[in-house]
Amino acid sequence: MARASITKSARDLPVPPNLADYDAARAGFSWAGARAALDGLPGGGLNIVHECVDRHAAGPRADRVAFRWIGRGGETRDLTYADLRRSSSRFASVLAGLGVARGDRVFVLTGRVPALYDAVLGTLRHGGVVCTLFAAFGPEPIRQRLTIGGGRVLVTTPRLYRQKVAGIRAQLPDLEHVLLVGAGGGPELPADTLDLDSLMATDVHDDVPVAPTRPDDPALLHFTSGTTGTPKGALHVHEAVLAHLVTARLALDLHDDDVFWCTADPGWVTGMSYGIVAPLALGVRSVVDEGEFEAERWYRILAEHDVSVWYTAPTAVRMMMRAGTDAARAHELPRLRFIASVGEPLNPEVVRWGVDAFGLPIHDNWWQTETGGIMIANYAAMEIRPGSMGRPIPGIDVAILRRDDHGVAVDANGRPEVVDVPMTEGELAIRRDWPSMFREYLGEPGRYAKCFAGDWYCTGDLAMRDADGYVWFVGRADDVIKSAGHLIGPFEVESALMEHPAVAEAGVFGKPDPVAGELVKAMVLLRPGFEPSEDLRLELIGFGRKRLGAAIAPKELDFASTLPKTRSGKIMRRVLRARELGLPEGDLSTLEPEGDGEPES
Repeated sequence: MARASITKSARDLPVPPNLADYDAARAGFSWAGARAALDGLPGGGLNIVHECVDRHAAGPRADRVAFRWIGRGGETRDLTYADLRRSSSRFASVLAGLGVARGDRVFVLTGRVPALYDAVLGTLRHGGVVCTLFAAFGPEPIRQRLTIGGGRVLVTTPRLYRQKVAGIRAQLPDLEHVLLVGAGGGPELPADTLDLDSLMATDVHDDVPVAPTRPDDPALLHFTSGTTGTPKGALHVHEAVLAHLVTARLALDLHDDDVFWCTADPGWVTGMSYGIVAPLALGVRSVVDEGEFEAERWYRILAEHDVSVWYTAPTAVRMMMRAGTDAARAHELPRLRFIASVGEPLNPEVVRWGVDAFGLPIHDNWWQTETGGIMIANYAAMEIRPGSMGRPIPGIDVAILRRDDHGVAVDANGRPEVVDVPMTEGELAIRRDWPSMFREYLGEPGRYAKCFAGDWYCTGDLAMRDADGYVWFVGRADDVIKSAGHLIGPFEVESALMEHPAVAEAGVFGKPDPVAGELVKAMVLLRPGFEPSEDLRLELIGFGRKRLGAAIAPKELDFASTLPKTRSGKIMRRVLRARELGLPEGDLSTLEPEGDGEPES
């Protein structure tokens, strides 16, 4: 872990940071005090859409651009806060006209098009619960999620409906209404569907009041997959908007005049929390790109749309690295001042590449679908220790809990044992009841209860904490490799291999061994200009041993043309292991299509 840090000072930054003194911010923070940044509803209620849209549309920000939408062909459309109030009101009118009740679940299966944002915000205005789905999902993942979520309404396109929904419609008894975007109202409209564009144009209202929801009323539904079984439906409440606002201000350093680009698809929790809710809550301007990842396209967007704060995925950055530093330097990005990344821990090599390519480090942060928002981050004015996830958000208490063969260890009184020795591995845990904490797994109370030990939410991630409070990721508890008495975190091995000039990405997992228990195996994706060979394989194994020592370095190494990853960019090590051993691969619904290796943006 003794890698050179990147030291920064608030005085050296182009904009005074929102968090200039970490210790002072922690000491003075309370969630109750932070709530003053929200308006709230009369009588103590809270609704995400009031905080994100209506309070801005009623004031001087009404005509400010909320979203600049960029179409696949490069065309643009600006949506102001006043526009979002009108369009979300119209969608809420449609739901009311269909008899959709407050609390009913509305699913959205589209690309990143304006109608998606109308549906999300309109559902929340109506008091419903919204769940966005990846347009790349196949029929079975869609069926599973609509079934588990009890989806009553689905918003989608004619093409996606024909290809992915029509064949499973009979298996979805709860699904009463399918609303098609871009159908054109023609006679070709599929049976048992409605033309949303026509509904939004007639007999609707532009000023539907926000439903009087409470802070703990359900609002957002996100699905996350585990190593086995069906996807888990994590339910979040309207109070989550407070965590989204606070973390965007502190961890992403968003200011009022920023142009923000979160590249995550809204089908992923980041695309909802930080692609929609957080920037709207702060009243800033965001860029939304309908197109998929392509390095040159992304550089153009950063330059031409004056992006100042950019939140993206490690996979995207690594793809840009493969295109070379010169490609980044060829673009003038005078407004870009802060880059952050999430989805999996950032390899130190990626952090340093940001400095070479953009003159800016890339700031790692950590959170999960279940946490609803950023929990640990590297901040604008704080030293970065490459490989570390950073320090906890003010208002978030983090601990490392000791593990034994049964999971989190408890003392004689049944309380989980907290590890106090710096850089000692254990399970990362968060003190429960922060605003964006998930409130249930739909229909699985036992599975939900197992996530907690006393006052702590147990994340399932192994981590260490240094003497200064920086948290270092080790690996998922079910990813850790036990070899000849050593506990080996795959991330450390992957990061070391990526320091070799031939390696673009690496996935590491444990392979059963009759002597050592498990041996470390690596699958490596090469950079352009390098070809697989036996000499290179031996060179990489030797490089790993030199960097890590024989006990930790890979014993086996193979080359791959792609690595299985989620659409958030996280390498699915369990899938690599299952393929190696010919075992069932488990839930693959969040897996990005394997082919060219490009991330789902």
